[in-house]
Formats: sequence, structure tokens, C-alpha cells
Amino acid sequence: MLLAALASHTDGGQSRVGARAAARAGTVSAGLTAADALPRLRVRAVHVNHGIHPNAAKWAAHCRALGRRFGVPVRVLTTHVTRTPGVSLEAAARDARYALLADELEAGECLLTGHHEDDQLETVLLQLFRGAGLAGLAAMPAIAPFAGGSLARPLLSRSRAELEEWARSQALSWIDDDTNYDESLDRNYLRRQVLPLIRERWKGVASAVSRSARHAAEGQRLLDTLGRADVERASSGAALFVPALRALQPDRRRNALRFWIMQCGARVPDTSRLEEIAGPLIDARPDANPSVTWGDVTASRHADLLTITSESADTSIAPVEWPWTTTPRLPLADGGTLELKADPHGPIDLDVLPKRVTVGRRGGGERLRPRRGGPRRTLKSLLQESHLPIVQRRVLPLVFSGVTLLAVGSLWVDESIQVTARTRRRARLIHVLPAS
Repeated sequence: MLLAALASHTDGGQSRVGARAAARAGTVSAGLTAADALPRLRVRAVHVNHGIHPNAAKWAAHCRALGRRFGVPVRVLTTHVTRTPGVSLEAAARDARYALLADELEAGECLLTGHHEDDQLETVLLQLFRGAGLAGLAAMPAIAPFAGGSLARPLLSRSRAELEEWARSQALSWIDDDTNYDESLDRNYLRRQVLPLIRERWKGVASAVSRSARHAAEGQRLLDTLGRADVERASSGAALFVPALRALQPDRRRNALRFWIMQCGARVPDTSRLEEIAGPLIDARPDANPSVTWGDVTASRHADLLTITSESADTSIAPVEWPWTTTPRLPLADGGTLELKADPHGPIDLDVLPKRVTVGRRGGGERLRPRRGGPRRTLKSLLQESHLPIVQRRVLPLVFSGVTLLAVGSLWVDESIQVTARTRRRARLIHVLPAS
């Protein structure tokens, strides 16, 4: 089991560093280690140091000390937070933190965070003030799939006051993040100035709002089911087939686009930009090549295909169909080639490789399972570990079946098409770079 040892100072919902860490370390009684309290579980803690706050190093040291006290190994990860236009520091730090945690999570592990009922109340209200849809109003689920395992928030039904009372009863020490007193930040202003007045009038507001969040989550799950079906029908590799989108009613089209953008690992645009993608961009002439940009993400139309790219990812090109059964060698638009070659020692099982595949480039958010039984990995992290030159990353061909990533050039093959003891026909992909 993997536990987030503490929250960043930029995550206003988790203000008590040490107390939250201890609570997430297994709710142990005095004199017991976490291993004693949870004998069947392997418990470890992870702290992400964003390097933003001047006391960040002290926080990391505090977590290590807390881990030693409770017999929990602590791993400290560091990251560099890069802000893009239109993205707050809090959001950028959260994205960086969860990207590291996703790569750290092993297959079958559960990441536990210390979000509580008051955090949920604040999140729902902030989302409401920002005009969020059902996905935003659903706020934080108690448990959800995450990377190769799951993300759980076991304290969502407990108030901040309850947790602090428990921490004091256990004689726990913690660190107060001084940025939580900065009322220029929306969450802090809401917590310190607005919510005390609301609670004075409506005593059970936190529980009631949490219940509304669960209703919103149920509605969003239904929309996601519909969006997934529409995206699968419209998919062409990592792209979407524009005529299929145009056939949908406007509200259903927006829902499909919203689902697709999230599936690509990008942040969903604001309402006006989503309307622009669903309307003028979809309705434009095939030769117009229009695009819509928000932050570092761009949705572009090339003829009848809609693609999504990110400045932080390599530039994408329009995906192409690859009839590998009749044309095993595919010329690529950049001058290189991708060939599927029979090989008795190859990693690909030709009998399970779909007959219809497409080849495209990175759009951001792609994942695959390169090791049988191992975790699903982000392509971004795999490339970072490989130290592949940037110039080669930009021309790396990706093989898809629908929206599922099957292979990355000649580097990685997804578990779904890997050979087994029953494999009769084997092959490997050979990627030849364009001449320089």
C-alpha cells in the first residue's frame, strides 16, 4: 500500500502536515507501529517536495522523522513546478505531484490521501463559484482508479475538527503551513471568512454538500459511459473522426469531446473554448485546418481528423491507417519507416494484434503496460527514463487500436499484444528514422 505522507503547502485542503501524515499512516495507537496495526499490508509513505516554500526541506525532514516513529519507510520525491498561462500555482503543483505519485505507484497498490469532509465542502463550493459542471461538483471521490492501482480518501466522512481532536489525543506533533493564513487565496478566504458564517446558520452543511457531491458523481458516471461509447465510435487512433462528431447532438458532442480531452490526459478547456471546438472547429471546411488553444494544449483539425497536442509533449501529426497484413512496411510522413517483421524471438503475438491499427504521434497522456503483470506507465515517464534524445522523441511513431496504445516504435509493446507460451506467430516492430 502506498500512502501520500503529507500534502504540499499549495494544496489548501490539507493544512496540518504532521497530523495528516500520521492519520494516513494507519490510525495506530500509542506504542504500536503501523506494521503492527496492519500486519497484512505493506505500508510505505511518499512525500513530494515541490521546492516552492522556503521550509520545504524542514517538512521533508519532519516526514522522515514521523516515518521512523511509526515504523513506516518514507520516500521523498522532488519536482519542479512549471506554470503555464491560465493555470494557478496550486493547480500546477497538484499536477506535478500526482504525476510523480502515478509513476511511484506499483501494480495493485492504493494511494491514500488525507482529504476530509471540510476539504470536500470547500472544493464543491469553489467549483460552484467557478461555474463547473457535474464533474467539478462531484469533487473528490472516496475511491477511484489511479495509475496501476487506486486512489482512496478514507477520511472524507470525518471533519477537520475530529481529526485534530484525535491527533491531540495521540500526542502527535504537526506543522502548520503558514500559507493557509493568506486570505488572498480563494480557498483560505472561503475557509476563514465565509464558512464560519455558513456553519452558524446551517449546522450540517458539510455532510449535506458531500451528499450532493455524491449525486453529481453518479450523474457524471452516466455521462462518462455515454461519452466513452461516442468516442470509441468516432476514434481513429489517437484522433477523432470529425463526421462522426458532427452527427451527434450539440450537448452530446460536447460531452464526447470533454471525455476525449480528459482521456488524452489534458485539462478540459473553459466553456467558451469547448463551444468553439464543438462548433466552428468541427463545422469548418476540411481544408481550413483550424485550431483552438488553452494553456499549453491545442485541439487541431486536419481534414476529417481532430487531434490534441501539448507544448509539453512532442508535436503530433494526423494518424494514418496501417493495413499491416498486406503492407507490413509503412512509410511515415517524416521520411522514416515502421515495419512489422516476422521474428521467432519477437515480442509481438501476430494472432492477437488487431487487423486494424493506426499510427500517429504523441498527444499527451498516453499509457501502456510494457511489462506483463506490471503497472500501466505513462509514455512521458518511460521516455524520460530512456534518455531518448528529444529529436527522436518527436518522430516516434505510436501504434493504436482505437484509443488503446499498443506499441511505441520499436521501444515498448503493450501487454495486450505480447507473446505468451501459446503464441504461434511472433514479430517485432522496426522503426527506421528519417535520413538527416
